[in-house]
Amino acid sequence: MIGCGAILVSLAGLLMTLPHFISEPYRYDSTSPGGISLTIKDPRWVGAWWLGFLIAAGTVALAAIPYFFFPKEMPKEKHELQFRRKVLAVTDSPARKGKDSPTEQSPGEATKKQHGPVQIAPNLTVIQFIKVFPKVLLQTLRHPTFLLVVLSQVCLSSMAAGMGTFLPKFLERQFFITASYANLLIGCLSFPSIIVGIVVGGVLVKRLHLGPVGCSVLCLLGMLLCLFFSLPLFFIGCPSHQIAGIIHQPGAQPGLELFPGCMESCSCQSDGFNPVCDPSAHVEYITPCHAGCSSRVVQDALDKSQVFYTNCSCVAGGNPVLAGSCDSTCSHLVVPFLLLVSLGSALACLTHTPSFLLILRGVKKEDKALAVGIQFMFLRILAWMPSPVIHGSAIDTTCVHWSLSCGHRAVCRYYNNDLLRNRFIGLQFFYKTGSMICFALVLAVLRQQTKEARTKESRSSPGLEQQLLVSEPGKKSEDSRV
Repeated sequence: MIGCGAILVSLAGLLMTLPHFISEPYRYDSTSPGGISLTIKDPRWVGAWWLGFLIAAGTVALAAIPYFFFPKEMPKEKHELQFRRKVLAVTDSPARKGKDSPTEQSPGEATKKQHGPVQIAPNLTVIQFIKVFPKVLLQTLRHPTFLLVVLSQVCLSSMAAGMGTFLPKFLERQFFITASYANLLIGCLSFPSIIVGIVVGGVLVKRLHLGPVGCSVLCLLGMLLCLFFSLPLFFIGCPSHQIAGIIHQPGAQPGLELFPGCMESCSCQSDGFNPVCDPSAHVEYITPCHAGCSSRVVQDALDKSQVFYTNCSCVAGGNPVLAGSCDSTCSHLVVPFLLLVSLGSALACLTHTPSFLLILRGVKKEDKALAVGIQFMFLRILAWMPSPVIHGSAIDTTCVHWSLSCGHRAVCRYYNNDLLRNRFIGLQFFYKTGSMICFALVLAVLRQQTKEARTKESRSSPGLEQQLLVSEPGKKSEDSRV
């Protein structure tokens, strides 16, 4: 089954590459004189986006081949099944049944054993399972520890879903780097830190022999440190470029908004996009036409050619403009930003193993499988499905210039970087805070339960001491006989 599932995953990866082979050739705007010269830094650069899916699908298909050579039943599992059957045969013997016969039990206990989930779970039909499932579901959801841990995991999964979906785009827009470089940094820093966090969390649980209270303390400590290292992210970023006619920074040189008549004779298209940059004033124009340029010059260099546009009536001083977006002076901040993100991810992943143990230890033995199923159901419904939509909607509210297609908004060309950073990091901070609050409540509930258990033990201890004193002579004789 595992091999068949892996083959299906590889087929799904192949299906994702189909749009590249069946779609029409890429269309580019023809709003600049002399055509368009694309580079890897151009925001319209597409690249071989389908190649990654193709390589991943092939890798998964190769990894699935060994699974088809496994036996249907592992040898160890066969011996375990035989041992369990012998134990069940001994426990179901007539002498054992005579001790626990229904005639010696009260009617309530007999009905509980006949109709409890432990007794009927192995032999349930579909209709019986549908009838029993709501009761077991409500019984599991009423457990405060289980519910709070699942809610904390929902918050963490929402954070991970938003970060995994939009972090490359955020880095590309915030620090003006290429998409390939952003993904390379994420693959080299973020994903290894997540693996390290999960492994360290499991090692700490094993080495320190943590119980439920210790696991909740570890989860709370990890989220507190994660929040602490997330605070500097609000202040690390690049400001928005000065875009003529769109973004005008106070104190900057005049842009397109002060020259409404400089491009009237050009008849520029409103939906065109071929950015050019005035390096002297550090002002970006949407197209050479919006800069009022009338000629194009190509300078060949050793490794690449540079395209300049001259005779620009809208550029202050009449300087030539360079094809492509303006470079940023703070792109080097992407490395410390991603290091803090990776450190926060590692600290958040410390909670992975202890939180899972809290779920397994917090429910009854017969409800563990159902509890894990309910957990993943809530993660899919409440985290992985809505979180990308919420993050995408929050990012769209920071757009300052939309590209139009058939009169409708299509792609955002420019964002307000300060607003983008505050909303994206703020949404991540909100989910981390929610997870930390849930773990704090879990710790409070577990401490209260421990306190109540100790109180009950202290109340019942005098009776137990008397029973032990009474039974000591008989116990000594039995020990001597042994």
